[in-house]
Amino acid sequence: MNLAFIPSPAAGEIHLGPLPLRGYALCIIIGVFVAVWYGNKRWIARGGKPGTVADIAVWAVPFGLVGGRLYHVVTDYQLYFSEGKNWVNAFKIWEGGLGIWGAVALGAVGAWIGCRRRGIPLPAWADAMAPALVIAQAIGRWGNWFNQELYGRATDLPWALKITKGEEPGLYHPTFLYESLWCLGVAAVIVWADRRFKLGHGRVFALYVALYCAGRGWIEYMRIDDAHHILGLRLNVWTAIVIFVLAVVYFVLSSRLRPGREEIVEPERAGAAEDAGAADAVDAGEAEGGAVPAAAEKDDVKAGSGATAAPVKTDLTKAEAGESGKKG
Repeated sequence: MNLAFIPSPAAGEIHLGPLPLRGYALCIIIGVFVAVWYGNKRWIARGGKPGTVADIAVWAVPFGLVGGRLYHVVTDYQLYFSEGKNWVNAFKIWEGGLGIWGAVALGAVGAWIGCRRRGIPLPAWADAMAPALVIAQAIGRWGNWFNQELYGRATDLPWALKITKGEEPGLYHPTFLYESLWCLGVAAVIVWADRRFKLGHGRVFALYVALYCAGRGWIEYMRIDDAHHILGLRLNVWTAIVIFVLAVVYFVLSSRLRPGREEIVEPERAGAAEDAGAADAVDAGEAEGGAVPAAAEKDDVKAGSGATAAPVKTDLTKAEAGESGKKG
């Protein structure tokens, strides 16, 4: 008998008066807010403007949720469209079922739209958001704990997860916890690498994708929930392998073709700085230009006074000479 284990919540929702708040949805919402908050701090540190991350997230988050749900429904279509199943359940996102691959893919499309509207390079924005996104994943994985889903093989380890629902209640590997901890580790590594090597042009994001896939591969291999298999491996394992290779290839090629980091990540800010510099130059020019005319005007007055005095003096001399002639 195993006396040490991780208990599962008795219910997957919390009632706030008449309103039910599902744990899965709560974890997703908290993850989104943390990602926007931390991503905003990183974006500002890289030279961006406050609020830009939130503006782009307005596009990226809905696209990501739709993409995550679509991937889940397509790859697990038998849960919704096989005989005896209700296809309407495919829209019940609060009951769980978001595929990270689809969420990142379609979320990137939404982010691209938002970046394009702001004139921002998508790779720079993705680099700032990479640690924030993987932290959001770490938080979101706890939604699986509320739903008692996506656990691993049976185990008697002290940190085994006690499942009370489903066909075979018992103690299982808490794969949600493994992935959550792995994501936090990935966040720490890419933040360190970004500071140490000044990564840019999408390489922080590529490193995040590669490291996440490396962990997702072995964690996915432990899971026992129904999944499609190809050559003996779960579909998500193959997906992790393919995306890992693509991320590494991008990282290597980007390092060779575009080394270093972007100097300007938000052109609007750079344009404002240039306008300010131009205004200072104009003000300086006006100040210098104003001094010259004033001096010139003063000199003209002096010159004019001298020119006037000379003829007067000459006339007086002629008059005096005439009077002297009369007297002589």
